Amino acid sequence: MTANITWAAFSQQILVGLSKTTILFIVSSGLSLVLGVLRIPNVFHGSLYMIGAFIAYSAAMVLGGSPLGFWVALVVAPLGVALISLIVERGLFCRLYEREHLMLLLFTFAFMLVFGDLVKLVWGSDYRSLSAPPILQGYFSIFGLPFPRYNAFLLLIGPLVAFGLWFLTNKTKIGKISRAAAVDREMVGAVGINVSWVFAAVFIIGCFLAGLGGALVAPTQNITQGMDHAIIIEAFLIVIIGGLGNIWGALLGALIFGLTDSIGILVWPQFAIVFPYIAVVVVLMFRPQGLLKSVW
Repeated sequence: MTANITWAAFSQQILVGLSKTTILFIVSSGLSLVLGVLRIPNVFHGSLYMIGAFIAYSAAMVLGGSPLGFWVALVVAPLGVALISLIVERGLFCRLYEREHLMLLLFTFAFMLVFGDLVKLVWGSDYRSLSAPPILQGYFSIFGLPFPRYNAFLLLIGPLVAFGLWFLTNKTKIGKISRAAAVDREMVGAVGINVSWVFAAVFIIGCFLAGLGGALVAPTQNITQGMDHAIIIEAFLIVIIGGLGNIWGALLGALIFGLTDSIGILVWPQFAIVFPYIAVVVVLMFRPQGLLKSVW
């Protein structure tokens, strides 16, 4: 166990945890959105995150490593994932919304396996990496300790995505209709609204967020097959402890998960991976229904 932890080191690690929280929130909020409105436990959400990272890499490589490549990748990757999700949703999912949850779970699990093989066919099994643009490389000095510029960028992106989701769900027509559909889809259909296309829009937005998370995480770790497995477990845990289908619950769950992981690295690095799961167990012991109200 680490001793003599300074305030500066603790504060820096909190900021690192918050930057990780950004990725977790973006991915889990998309999953929570799909769960809340469509009632689909989308297991291949993590696969879309992985595909987003690979598309970001390919988009950047097309521009030959240009500093502009990252910014293009940040746009192309989530849009590419959104296009894939549109094909899947209109081709198959729209016919399965009334099926049992277990069948939907198995169906999305099958897609996770399919997407895993497709990634291997298209990109191979080698590790890939994507560099951040020069403006986001290097470090700031915070409390006398180095803090990556890219992490600071993530700290800016997180609140923007959270505000965008709040605005979408509360101030736009599609957001209000989707909230109504989550409560009573039959009544929404009875007033002449095409619920099927509302569901398609929500599914695409949720998957877009998975692709965005993959593009944002690409400069921070190796891009490889299997990166979908860890993120989907974490995303489901975050959604569960936050409250099924609750976007703000996803934010709160991501904060708990990201900060406990970061503090665990500082306090007891050998067992840091256990800390977030201990936090999940503690939360579910006292709030088995989740921290905030579930909409599912």
